Amino acid sequence: MTNSHSATLMAKHARLDAQLKDEQHRAAPDTVLVAMLKKQKLKIKEALSRL
Repeated sequence: MTNSHSATLMAKHARLDAQLKDEQHRAAPDTVLVAMLKKQKLKIKEALSRL
């Protein structure tokens, strides 16, 4: 279970990273969205480190 769970978390982290990069490269990035994506990425990173 841990393997599939960590794989799921890593995939989610990668999707958030892609969204974050896309948003940051816009002409006028949504700073609230950027902050939210960063917080979500951090939570996933912390969850992965606990595994």
